Amino acid sequence: MPRDRWSDRWESFPPSRPLPVEGGIATRKQRGAMAESWWSQRFVEVLESFGLGGRMQRGRRYARAGQVTSLDVNPGSITALVQGSRREPYVVTVRMAVPSTTQWELISDEMRERVGFVARLLDGDVPPALEDTFAAAGVPLFPSMWDDLDADCTCPDWGNPCKHIAAVLYVFADKLDDDPWLLLAWRGRSREDVLAPLRARPGARRADHGLPAWWPLAPGVGDVGGRGGAALLDAALTEPADPPDAVLARLEPLPVDVRGVPATDLLRPAYEALATPTDDEDG
Repeated sequence: MPRDRWSDRWESFPPSRPLPVEGGIATRKQRGAMAESWWSQRFVEVLESFGLGGRMQRGRRYARAGQVTSLDVNPGSITALVQGSRREPYVVTVRMAVPSTTQWELISDEMRERVGFVARLLDGDVPPALEDTFAAAGVPLFPSMWDDLDADCTCPDWGNPCKHIAAVLYVFADKLDDDPWLLLAWRGRSREDVLAPLRARPGARRADHGLPAWWPLAPGVGDVGGRGGAALLDAALTEPADPPDAVLARLEPLPVDVRGVPATDLLRPAYEALATPTDDEDG
């Protein structure tokens, strides 16, 4: 049935008590803040900024008590079972529109423009600039208002969100601490989907950004004939970046300087020297 957000005018009635659950998905945070990592904290911050009141508090208690018994994340949707006061668990779904293929291409372009950002992604880290990267592509990473979400629960509570929906969102935030890629999976792309466009192809020049064929070099990237990154390094010898310091030009500012000179500027001559053939290479 459709749900509309309204005031909690029924709060004068005694709240129902959920049936106890064994083996539920209890959040690790039993006190205080519900998240640790920046991306999980940001998700909780966004949810709690919507001014949804006591329902979120009751949902937090459900999440900590392990009343959520299952949770699945798919492109555009989170589906979960929550044990309430009735014998049959309630089914919760939370949907958010996923970016289109064109929008994902814009997001990938924004990521490629940030060399340091790409390196951290390939290393398994999620930089805080991820939200800004989505915003620069005109796509929000997080919902900007509650109406950006299409949430539903099979419980008889007409309020939206009900405590079961809130519990699912808190459990999702808790899972993000362990696996930040779940957030991007919900937004429509797996970890491999996101990283694949950022990896260079063996022997192919990154002409669109002036970067060499080996960028970004990472373990397992460009595995050709069992040689791994060696094939990309071969390509680098024949097709260096043009200009040689193109990578430095796209690095995020390094918080290091030597006698007032930025470290990036000090490295430029080294890149030019490495890209200049020696007499032995010429002959």
